[in-house]
Amino acid sequence: MTTVSEKIDAKLVKELREKSGAPMGDCLKALQESKGDIEAAFVVLRKRGMASAQKKAARSTNEGSVGTYIHAGGKIGVLLEVNCESDFVARTEDFQELLKDIAMHIAASDPRYVRSEDVTPEDMAREKEIYRAQAAATGKPAPVIEKIVEGKMAKFYEEVCLYEQPFIKDQTITVHQLIATAIGRLAENISVKRFARFKVGDVGETIAISKASDQPAE
Repeated sequence: MTTVSEKIDAKLVKELREKSGAPMGDCLKALQESKGDIEAAFVVLRKRGMASAQKKAARSTNEGSVGTYIHAGGKIGVLLEVNCESDFVARTEDFQELLKDIAMHIAASDPRYVRSEDVTPEDMAREKEIYRAQAAATGKPAPVIEKIVEGKMAKFYEEVCLYEQPFIKDQTITVHQLIATAIGRLAENISVKRFARFKVGDVGETIAISKASDQPAE
């Protein structure tokens, strides 16, 4: 009797490995679950990555690495700190590649905060006031207005928070999901601590420090 694993083409496993960065064994299992559908298998791996990330979220990240990215022409530069649990993981090629990808994303997308939890109360209140006034001008009832404000705030977080932004190299995932996939692959908690983005000609610079990554393990 032919087993499910024998029916999965090795080329598919390799393709999923290259697409997701997940271990070969995990790619095979995901393809088995999805009956050879590579896109569905990719979704399975992403879900597992998020689940793994949630389990490890309380673990302290006291190691890590600082990386830089200079955009072509030297007009934009990023300095970034990403933390993990051990110096061993921080030195791996996978971690360094993640560091580079996130720094490049920051250069391209110009986020103002690391996570939605880092948005200041003042900025949050200001945006809600603007969206509420815009919605109220349409004459809609209060419950509808609040739903509109909630939806616009979600869009606001996506625009200004690094973790919520679609990853510049793959718009089907967020930076948070990119990090979650790395957590599943490297088996350690990983978090962005802080970053600074400089652009030639700008009066100031963007500097973001995550409060969430300061929380100790429970």
